[in-house]
Amino acid sequence: MFENLQDRLGSILNGLTGRGALSEADVSAALREVRRALLEADVALEVVRGFTDRVREKAVGAEVLKSIKPGQMVVKIVHDELVEMLGATGVSIDLNAPAPVVIMMVGLQGSGKTTTTGKIANRLTTREKKKVLMASLDTRRPAAQEQLRQLGAQTGVDTLPIIAGQSPTDIAARAVQAARLGGHDVVILDTAGRTHIDEPLMLEMAEIKRKSNPHEILLVADALTGQDAVNLARNFDERVGITGLVLTRMDGDGRGGAALSMRAVTGKPIKLIGVGEKMSELDEFHPRRVADRILGMGDIVSLVEKAAENIDAEKAAAMAAKMKSGKFDLNDLADQLKQMQKMGGMGGIMGLMPGMAGMKDKLAAAGMDDRMFKRQLAIISSMTKAERANPDLLKHSRKKRIASGSGTDASEINKLLKMHRQMADMMKAMGGKKGGGMMKQMMGGLAGKMGLGGMGGMGGMPDLSKMDPKELEALARQAEAAGLGKGLPGGMGGLPGLGGKLPGLGGLPGLPGLPKKK
Repeated sequence: MFENLQDRLGSILNGLTGRGALSEADVSAALREVRRALLEADVALEVVRGFTDRVREKAVGAEVLKSIKPGQMVVKIVHDELVEMLGATGVSIDLNAPAPVVIMMVGLQGSGKTTTTGKIANRLTTREKKKVLMASLDTRRPAAQEQLRQLGAQTGVDTLPIIAGQSPTDIAARAVQAARLGGHDVVILDTAGRTHIDEPLMLEMAEIKRKSNPHEILLVADALTGQDAVNLARNFDERVGITGLVLTRMDGDGRGGAALSMRAVTGKPIKLIGVGEKMSELDEFHPRRVADRILGMGDIVSLVEKAAENIDAEKAAAMAAKMKSGKFDLNDLADQLKQMQKMGGMGGIMGLMPGMAGMKDKLAAAGMDDRMFKRQLAIISSMTKAERANPDLLKHSRKKRIASGSGTDASEINKLLKMHRQMADMMKAMGGKKGGGMMKQMMGGLAGKMGLGGMGGMGGMPDLSKMDPKELEALARQAEAAGLGKGLPGGMGGLPGLGGKLPGLGGLPGLPGLPKKK
């Protein structure tokens, strides 16, 4: 979503950090470029003006221009203002009200209200263990009520029985009554939309609000809308009074202007973002993490959360035991590739790693993208059980058979085997008993740098899987304060000890797939 803006701001701010001293003219020239980049990203003009004025006011002060690293101070000011523009802290859906808590979904037609209703209901049911009732108030769009009923069946969430001929306000009143009688904790009202804002729509929304007395009114907006999203948010807020925003299609290739503008204009928090079509693909909105990503600082907390959600704990424990014994066969490699795919593939992981956002294009240009993973998995799937457990069996005739079975050629099989050998060697080194093992040493080193030497776990490192997101955020800030955010060996900012030697990411020292530096 923010790739273009990230590239533009990254190049502008890198130009500042590379200088020993800054003049007011340097800051003004950089802010002109920042202003242009934000306008190109479809951020509303009034928001851009306010943003650049606030940054200029802080950045041209004497304490910045005379500080030891003025360029980095300007980057920090831009980052802090970006966080402020997006909302200083993440705000989740407020359920602190007598049951049933009524959530009313509003927005234009086609913005994704019905799908988002299903996603929120699924999230509240699985994560918060709430009993949810969904009700469709859309009597105009063909099969709208049936669509919500299908989503309810898919996610196992109750939906209000459809009665033909009822008006939206009557359905709203019936939904609240049914939720009260059925012992539901939450009732979500999926209202009708229009292709544009008109008076009948606003009167209907106001009447539904009066009848159902919602605790939350969430405006669902398409993140690809652009500058018109500001007028949309302002109109709904003035007429109905929204309590928060939900942005859909944040996984799209839009410029991200809506996300940056709507919060600043309405003062209402962005509570959730839709990042895909599946019912599980709805995330909380964390302003600081989004600002970090826009400025290419990565997002280690989200990466750890994603890993905790997608990585099978039992498989991970079995892998750790294998690593300790120095064993690593092609079945293990296939598991690693599948885990990476689950976590969003190479691009998704790179985007969250500090200092690695710029690597994505280089990797893609060298053919190191998610299609390569699929080919590698196809190669491994075409092997027999014995070949996967013992790659040394793979001689020319077997490789020929595997190539025809997987639709690849011998050179790709050789690349895969080379990558496997390097990973196996690294696993052996990490699991070695001498000195407690490389993994234990490097984790202990990280803990020491962060002042966590007394904590249990791997050589003083806390167990990230047992920490909640707030503790992880505190840990990330601690790491940043300790100077672990950037500039670590191999450009792996924040991941010490790896030194750029991640197998399978060629081009970094010792990794096949990309050309080595000459």
